[in-house]
Amino acid sequence: MITHIRGRLVEKSPTGVVIDCNGVGYFIHISLHTFSQITDDESIKLLTHLQVKEDAHQLYGFATAIERKIFRLLIAVSGIGTNTARTMLSSLTPQQVREGIASEDVALIQSVKGIGLKTAQRVIIDLKDKVLKVFDMDEIPTLSNNTSKDEALSALEVLGFAKKQSERVVGKILTQTPDASVEQLIKEALKNL
Repeated sequence: MITHIRGRLVEKSPTGVVIDCNGVGYFIHISLHTFSQITDDESIKLLTHLQVKEDAHQLYGFATAIERKIFRLLIAVSGIGTNTARTMLSSLTPQQVREGIASEDVALIQSVKGIGLKTAQRVIIDLKDKVLKVFDMDEIPTLSNNTSKDEALSALEVLGFAKKQSERVVGKILTQTPDASVEQLIKEALKNL
C-alpha cells in the first residue's frame, strides 16, 4: 500500500497532479479541496489511497488525513465509487461532509452532482455511526423538523437565492447556533450568500 508520496510537483490541474519521486512520475487524482491547498512550491507531499482494480491501479491524493479518512468511508458505501467520492469532496469540504452525515442532512449530501435521494440516505445510514465514532463527535440533533429553518429557507427563496445554497448556509448557521430565530437565520444567511 502506498500511503504517501513526497517529491517534485511536475504538473497540476484541478483533477490531478504529477509528482516526480526519484525519477518516477506518479499521476495522482485529487479533489478540488486538495487542489486549493496545493501551493506552487516545487516540493510536495500528498497522503494517498491506492485503488486496485482488475484493469487499473489508481492513486488518489489528499492534503489532509481527515479528507483521506472521509474518502475511504465514502467508497465503502454501496453505490459510491471513487469518482463520486472525489466529486463529493470537490463540492463540499471534508468538514461539511462529516457534519452533514452526522446531522443527517440529506439535502446537503444530495446537493452533490450525481447523488440522488436514495444514495444520500444510504450514505447517512451507513456512515453516521462510523463518523460519530471515528471523529469522536457527539450526536448532532436532526434539524429537519425545525420550523425556523423552513421559514428562513422559504424567505431566502423568495428573495431569489438558490435553494441548495441557502440550505447549506442555513444548515451551517444552525449547527453553530441551534436555537436561532427566523430573523437571525435570515440575517446571518444574507451575510454568507
